[in-house]
Amino acid sequence: MKLAVVLACFVVFCLAEKPLPCTSPPLLTGRLTVMSQNEKIGIFGKYLYDAVGQRVRLFEMGSFNNQTFTADVLLHFTEAAMYEIDDAKRTCKKSPLKADFQPLKIPQDAFRISQSVVGTSSVPGQGLLVNNWSGKLPDKSGDFLTTVTELGCFPVKSIYQTKEFGWVLADFYDNVIGITNPNLLEPPEFCAGAAIDVEEEPRDYLSFYANEDRVQSPSIEQSLLNLWNAFKDHH
Repeated sequence: MKLAVVLACFVVFCLAEKPLPCTSPPLLTGRLTVMSQNEKIGIFGKYLYDAVGQRVRLFEMGSFNNQTFTADVLLHFTEAAMYEIDDAKRTCKKSPLKADFQPLKIPQDAFRISQSVVGTSSVPGQGLLVNNWSGKLPDKSGDFLTTVTELGCFPVKSIYQTKEFGWVLADFYDNVIGITNPNLLEPPEFCAGAAIDVEEEPRDYLSFYANEDRVQSPSIEQSLLNLWNAFKDHH
């Protein structure tokens, strides 16, 4: 009888210790870098994430071939629209958004690869416990590998497959719960008259950044260096 009780306690302990699929906080502000395998994508900037209203705003800046640029994009999934915003010129372009909203979460059918420590566990306060997951993308178009924190399910890193750009790597950091200015998740007033061009091909944010009309980088390494320098100059 005692053995049965001990075994039962052991089973309960194991179940309690096993990390489960989780969902990130519904409102987040932070920074991210995004790079693609084919080197067409190199993004360094700030993001605002609203899972309740299904909206994401991206402020991105960088420098390619000694040319600096900025981009301000609002992805409004409930409207299936993408707004390209220029506050300085007070212009706004509204394009059809082809992607469905994907919340920051670990799907229930994902497989936990491992649990690890970013940094070190040898010194208190110098390590971050994270869980590494793998699985299929929601549209089954490819695989993904995602790392989230054990406490809070904050995104740390995600690698996923795309047909157009190959593997795409996204790193998240400086994550903060909440959004200090909710108005940034609404189109500015000068976007009120913007209309979607029904003949324009729907795009997602990756295809926007890979637009050949934009300045392109010679390499991922140089892109990151230029992006980092531009970011420091603006902050």
